[in-house]
Amino acid sequence: QVQLVESGGGLVQAGGSLRLSCAASGRTFSTYHMGWFRQSPGKERVIVASMTWSGRSTYYADSVKGRFTISRDNAKNTVYLQMNSLRPEDTAVYYCAARATATNTRTYLSKDEYNYWGPGTQVTVSS
Repeated sequence: QVQLVESGGGLVQAGGSLRLSCAASGRTFSTYHMGWFRQSPGKERVIVASMTWSGRSTYYADSVKGRFTISRDNAKNTVYLQMNSLRPEDTAVYYCAARATATNTRTYLSKDEYNYWGPGTQVTVSS
């Protein structure tokens, strides 16, 4: 069983930055495909970024390309989401997700492809 816990959310002004962290339990974190999703009230949970277990491949939603960066530290069992140039439309609950069985040659974009989820962290960007 894998447990994920996000941290780093909060209130920030437009143009500001935040770094989200997701700490994972389990000794096989280095083999997990990791993703960040977000969900706004009344909307679907959507992919923001994902990374293969080795870090070889990454995916970014068009809305965050050039502003957000996903990274991972397998020695610390942690994945990060650096968010720069934040906009009010980035306001959402951000979720960390893990997929236990994954190849290293593709990224996983659908929430249905992930096995484990954190409780989420609120990010609010004021205009």
